[in-house]
Amino acid sequence: MAKVLVVEDNPANMTLATFLLENAGHTVLKALDAEAGVALADTEQPDLILMDIQLPGMDGLKATALLKAGIVTREIPVIALTALAMKGDEARIRAAGCDGYIAKPLSYKDFLSTVSQELAKRATAQRATRTSGPEANDQ
Repeated sequence: MAKVLVVEDNPANMTLATFLLENAGHTVLKALDAEAGVALADTEQPDLILMDIQLPGMDGLKATALLKAGIVTREIPVIALTALAMKGDEARIRAAGCDGYIAKPLSYKDFLSTVSQELAKRATAQRATRTSGPEANDQ
């Protein structure tokens, strides 16, 4: 299945996200802060990133901006995994560059559904790029 990076500083939330993802067949990479998450994304190039927004040091929105500006990470979908669930928070988070939004506490069905949808979108986009890219004309 997919390689998913979880950037989360809360041990209980990290354990739950890891459990759900691994039981769905995904490989999980873990980072406890934004700086480590950005570095891990650069080296491992996961298929998807689940980003807590309220992190110590650099917040998840700043980390998302760095990822979206990076050459090797810009196409990786970033889903906000956050307790910020007030009116307007989702729109603000998406405007900051996140591709998806999951509110805490997690509903495991919604969590897995959102992860699956984002991974499917990425797979479709990658297939389209391969069939319409310059190398497709060489075949």
